[in-house]
Amino acid sequence: MLAESRRLSTLLGLLFGLAGMGSSSAAIALPLMGADFGISVGTAIWTISLYTLMLAVTTAVYGRVSDLVGVRIPLMVGIGLMTGGALVAAFAPTYSVLLVARLLQGAGAAAVPTLGVAVLSARYAGPVRGLALGRLAATAAAVSCMGPLVGGIVEHAFGWRAVMALPILGALVLPLIWRALTGEGTGASLDVLGAVLVAATAAGLVLLVQSPSTGLVVALVGVFLMVFGAPAVAWRMRRRPHGFLPVSVVRNPAVVRSAIAASAIPASWFALLIGVPAVLVAEGWEPWQVGLLLVPSAAVALFVPRFAGPLIDRIGPAAAIAAATVGASVALLLASLGAQLVSAPLLGFVVAVVTVIFGIGQPALSAAVGDAVHEDVRGVALGVATLFFLVGGSVGSAVVGGLGEVVGLPLSLAALAVVPLLGLFVLAPQLRTTRVPG
Repeated sequence: MLAESRRLSTLLGLLFGLAGMGSSSAAIALPLMGADFGISVGTAIWTISLYTLMLAVTTAVYGRVSDLVGVRIPLMVGIGLMTGGALVAAFAPTYSVLLVARLLQGAGAAAVPTLGVAVLSARYAGPVRGLALGRLAATAAAVSCMGPLVGGIVEHAFGWRAVMALPILGALVLPLIWRALTGEGTGASLDVLGAVLVAATAAGLVLLVQSPSTGLVVALVGVFLMVFGAPAVAWRMRRRPHGFLPVSVVRNPAVVRSAIAASAIPASWFALLIGVPAVLVAEGWEPWQVGLLLVPSAAVALFVPRFAGPLIDRIGPAAAIAAATVGASVALLLASLGAQLVSAPLLGFVVAVVTVIFGIGQPALSAAVGDAVHEDVRGVALGVATLFFLVGGSVGSAVVGGLGEVVGLPLSLAALAVVPLLGLFVLAPQLRTTRVPG
């Protein structure tokens, strides 16, 4: 079983990483893409923002669908949309077509993080599950770290359109994991109205978070969706407590506290993936050189599962999340110093540290949520947790991209260091009530 879990978690982590590479490698292509379509780089950033939006919004949808029909069909649909969207993006004749393609790509990529974790959580238990979840997170982090380097090399050799096509590689992984995917669920019907309301409210939250770097109109749309969407979701939950968003998940303190606290981890991760290249490119570095700086982080990520799983089993998921949030805060302060000094070695070291933190925090969140809910709602619970996780990433990119333009990257990174400590405060009641295993 250990060998099987190693293979399956590595393949699912590769898929997860390819989904993340949809942002990290595509960012390298923005200048040439903008030049081809006659638009500014600021406008071209919408190809990243819309991808991230759909990635976050549809995670809970995939999670709930997997509860009802099993993992096989929604994962197949997700990978199909991800690869199809990448193919359309690569051949998009206009910028409008490219934006639609990126929406489809993001909607498909959202299936991977939620359903990958759901597969491992349902298939394994105990230390084997901890190792598998750790390996998934580590492989995903390693592939994402390689995004700027791979994107830079591919763009240099074949142009920006080839970079957009990279997620097509996900289709090659699906046949290798097909037999491990279950097609069994509860058989209940999907609460379509509930799904639409949750997706709209989640879209409002993500747009509001991204508004510092995308403008007032986006902020107003986000506020509108949240003001009308949140009460509508609450109404729907009262009408159908076992519908799309089960009351048992929303009222589960372990799920809510763990998800909110852990969202600080991708905030630091995405902040550095955007901030570090910005600092070094401004100093004259080429994108591929920045990618080389991140290669050691990818190598470090591959060793994280050796201790992440046993650590989570020994101290418990809640304590592991707490440790990761403290580490994220310290890392952001070090990154602020590195950006101020323009120290490439220090920035490279901090990215490696945050890679380790990500490799601990993400599987700890999955373990905390998976242990806290019944298997009938595990998919949607993991989807909600992943939604918070991705919103955290949006916070990190928004603070660096928005606040960074006003006060500079060093101060914006220092300000972001407060977010993990807020997460630790939210998690504190969970730490007091959770008994450490062993």
